[in-house]
Amino acid sequence: MNVIETINISKIYKQADQEIKALNSVSISFKQGEFTAIVGPSGSGKTTFLNSIGGLDFPSTGQVLIDKIDITKLSSNELIDFRLRNIGFVFQSYNLIPVLTAKENIEFIMLMQGVSKTLRNKRALDLLNAVGLKDQLNRRPNQLSGGQQQRVAVARALASKPKFVLADEPTANLDSKSTANLLDIMSSLNKEESMTFIFSTHDQRVIDRANRIITIEDGKILSDINIK
Repeated sequence: MNVIETINISKIYKQADQEIKALNSVSISFKQGEFTAIVGPSGSGKTTFLNSIGGLDFPSTGQVLIDKIDITKLSSNELIDFRLRNIGFVFQSYNLIPVLTAKENIEFIMLMQGVSKTLRNKRALDLLNAVGLKDQLNRRPNQLSGGQQQRVAVARALASKPKFVLADEPTANLDSKSTANLLDIMSSLNKEESMTFIFSTHDQRVIDRANRIITIEDGKILSDINIK
């Protein structure tokens, strides 16, 4: 069953007198439980594609269907609620809340979802331990290294147990051990809970774990390969 489907989505940015087509009539679908790497050179449209299927940016034309709901037709409030209940994001720039500790950042989405304090606390501590940051739980983002902030951002994305996780270069600032640990966590959630992961990445370590590799170039799908 297709849980995410794009139908002829294009994204055009206007720059001075020029139009830049970041996505060019992309039609593709994803099934529940996929572990997909989207690859391609910088500027190929990978991040724009992730933002479009995550409802962070609207395509200029086309449709984005998630569980048969066209998210391009939702109101702002409906879209915020939909993302809150269904999608976990990992951004290149981390997007952690500066005034919150590592633990509080992980708990934040669960707090918005109405998860009980006891469950929030347990889940946050379990994830901090899993990403090797249990001893950093009370530090704020400016007290953490870039790699530590990235691990908090990944833990936050997983905390609410979303149906889909969209990750933009999630291992860019991580060493080999941290990358392996995070990919192990994600692989377990993928296999045990059929959580769907879609990565934009240049990292061969992520690509090697993927069961599907999609190559984007100049805003178009160049290839789409199922590995296993």
